Amino acid sequence: MCAAMLSLEAIILGLSVPVMISVEDVHKTAALVLGLGLALLCILVAGSLRRPQAYLVGHAIQVAAIAMGFLVPIMFFVGLMFAALWFGAFFLGRKIEDDKARWAREAAEADDEPR
Repeated sequence: MCAAMLSLEAIILGLSVPVMISVEDVHKTAALVLGLGLALLCILVAGSLRRPQAYLVGHAIQVAAIAMGFLVPIMFFVGLMFAALWFGAFFLGRKIEDDKARWAREAAEADDEPR
């Protein structure tokens, strides 16, 4: 679920570049580096979520997306929205993994019991 959130966020961050350039008069180079750089980072992190460090980078991406609000004010709202979705997916995913581990332990214990 976290990978899906990052993929959708990458699209939004990519689409923020034209807004930064044309509406908010952000320098073209800064807008491209920030918007497309974060979008690319989202895609790279989404592909590497098997590693625990990737989740830390995912958290940092959420902070950066919110901080983009200083350049494009609507990004405060959009960034907070994606941060809420990210943390919801993160904590729900952890709960699912804990449940899977518990079910596997219970199944292993049931197999070990004499019949």
